[in-house]
Amino acid sequence: MADRTRGERAGSERKAPAVDRRALLSGAAAVVMAGLAGCGRREEKAEPEAPNGPPRGSLEWAVTGAWRAQDRARDEWRHPMETLRFFGLQPRMTVADFWPGSGWYSEILAPYLKEGGGRYVAVGFQSGAGADPAQAALNAAYQTRFGSDRRLYGEVVFSEFGATSGPIADPGSVDMVLFMRTLHAWMAAGIAEKAFADAFAAMRPGAILGVEQHRLGPEQDQDPVAASGYVQEAFVRQLAAEAGFVFVSASEINANPEDDKDHPFGVDTLAPMRLTAPVGEPPDPDFDRAPFDAIGESDRMTLKFRKPE
Repeated sequence: MADRTRGERAGSERKAPAVDRRALLSGAAAVVMAGLAGCGRREEKAEPEAPNGPPRGSLEWAVTGAWRAQDRARDEWRHPMETLRFFGLQPRMTVADFWPGSGWYSEILAPYLKEGGGRYVAVGFQSGAGADPAQAALNAAYQTRFGSDRRLYGEVVFSEFGATSGPIADPGSVDMVLFMRTLHAWMAAGIAEKAFADAFAAMRPGAILGVEQHRLGPEQDQDPVAASGYVQEAFVRQLAAEAGFVFVSASEINANPEDDKDHPFGVDTLAPMRLTAPVGEPPDPDFDRAPFDAIGESDRMTLKFRKPE
């Protein structure tokens, strides 16, 4: 897969079965919105640090903060502290986080960068005419949440990315870009190459691109639109190389060997989405969730790239 040319990939896309890419994206956003509404989230204000707790402004402080009480259960599977340390996060960086969803990583990154003198750029869905309603609703909920508590989150910069969006930030202004489990959605929309190109343009020389993505096995066929949510690691590396990035290293921090990637509703069959029916259909009360819950969350690649000096 890694040695396929752009033309060969395009040929594969032409041969693939027709897929409603807009429906895939809309369905993904709707799933996130449903999860956000279902959790009954109540915004938590920052509390005084415990006398024996991590120093205020440290990454440990941001990861264990009281405002993350409803989301810390997923740390077992997502390893945020180890992942961000692997990427090389520093407190004074400008970090651009593409499609941050409901803000799982934002609630770590924004307080950490605010305390350290850095800057957090939340690159949400593209807005404007023709915007998907579910994506627009998610953008609005996100901006309300992370724009309403500057004492905790600081001055979050809101940007956007989509099929016809402009620059995500000033050229050469970003120290780190994060693609956190988003590549499959961009493949579905046909904008994966644009994501890498837009990130590259915004980054300074030497800046880091961190990628976490549901990982397809090398022996499995890559769906050009990644409808299952899984992507081959070699394919990701090739996309990055074509955009001009240099591969630095890979980590197994977020690996899960129990995940065979063969699920009836793709990766969203697993936690945290835990679908029992296709997106847009009512839950199936007779669906046996036990074998999928036993797997936990997906097997994920964690890759680090660099923009050449």
